[in-house]
Amino acid sequence: MDRLKDRTALITGAGSGIGRAAAELMSREGARVVAADHDTAAAEETARLVEAAGGRALPVTVDVTDDASTAAAVAAAVGEFGSLDVLCNHVGGSDPRKDLDLLRLDMDEFERAVALNVRSTLLGSRHAVPHMIEAGGGSIINTASVAGLVGDVLQISYGAVKAAVVNLTKSIAVQYGPHGVRCNAVAPGAVMTPALRDNLPGDVIEALKGYNALPYLGSPEDIAHTMVFLASDESRYLTGQLLVVDGGMTIQSPAVPGRRAMLPPA
Repeated sequence: MDRLKDRTALITGAGSGIGRAAAELMSREGARVVAADHDTAAAEETARLVEAAGGRALPVTVDVTDDASTAAAVAAAVGEFGSLDVLCNHVGGSDPRKDLDLLRLDMDEFERAVALNVRSTLLGSRHAVPHMIEAGGGSIINTASVAGLVGDVLQISYGAVKAAVVNLTKSIAVQYGPHGVRCNAVAPGAVMTPALRDNLPGDVIEALKGYNALPYLGSPEDIAHTMVFLASDESRYLTGQLLVVDGGMTIQSPAVPGRRAMLPPA
């Protein structure tokens, strides 16, 4: 279990959900983890969990929409561990109560979504890349979403900004590939995170299972395992790509759940 031995991984949004799972799994693979989150207590708890399992971790408080704060988080990682080899730009989201359809969208929420998803990804990468170039390479992993691949009746901002993350990923990969810096993105589908439980009613969450090709929703660890792969040398020839990790939600016709009921008994 040493796929990330002697590497430093900075993970934003590491205080819960997928970010925390990524911190724990990368540590198990030998990485020194920088658990960055806007919630200081949550970042410290993730670092405690990593260290309790025998890993090395540094908690960092960060506002990923702020240039100086992001620069300080990267500097803290390099100052503590001597290098920065992996960056997970994981922070994102929008408020579904304000991020509605085109005509009812709260424009302040649109600006917030751009900052939280696109600006944060750009800033994190902008400050990490020089250190990766100096080290001879590195891996940037951005969190997109299946929302950036399809249309929806709500959260018009979220879909737009996640689509922007996909294109930003490709541009970074093209621009810094010659320096050995890889950049890929992960597009999760419905994953049982605290954010999903907080934002969707239970009956909606249950209904989502019917739209997956697999008979269950994902866990944070499912996405985190993909991030570990992208951070490791197992994906050394993979860059500028979007890995859709959604249980098959986006591969099937929307008629499938209803048509499945038409099948004769096995």
